[in-house]
Amino acid sequence: MTRVGIGYDVHRLAPGRDLVLGGITIPNKLGLLGHSDGDVLTHACIDALLGAANLGDIGTRFPSDDLKYKDIFSITLLEQTMNLLREYGWKVGNLDATIVAERPKLSPYVASMRREISKVVGINENFVNIKASTTDGLGFTGEGRGIIAYVVALIEETR
Repeated sequence: MTRVGIGYDVHRLAPGRDLVLGGITIPNKLGLLGHSDGDVLTHACIDALLGAANLGDIGTRFPSDDLKYKDIFSITLLEQTMNLLREYGWKVGNLDATIVAERPKLSPYVASMRREISKVVGINENFVNIKASTTDGLGFTGEGRGIIAYVVALIEETR
């Protein structure tokens, strides 16, 4: 059996924070504001995987009012999500992601993000696709005030 899930996340950009996307720290004056490291790409991956497995969502599994998740590296949350999926008999088939950000230019970092995420979810990086897009100056992402990520995940039963 195969199942599909979709994930979405958005965070505001703010000074004094590292910009972390897909587990990679990207040089930038602004970072994503969040209870954890604010990694919208990894958060959207988590929600897509949890949704596909019918295991809730990131807010239920890793609530922002729980201090143990304060400033946590989101890749750690993805590792915990993968442990949960394996426990329920699922493996990842592929992930397809789109990051929406006016700046910084993300193409130089896509290969590193793909490697990091594929390592954590346990699949070949050829099954992790990451695209970077802009809104051509429209909306809060276009004004450089935030970053959005969308992810579609395919999971496969292992039992």
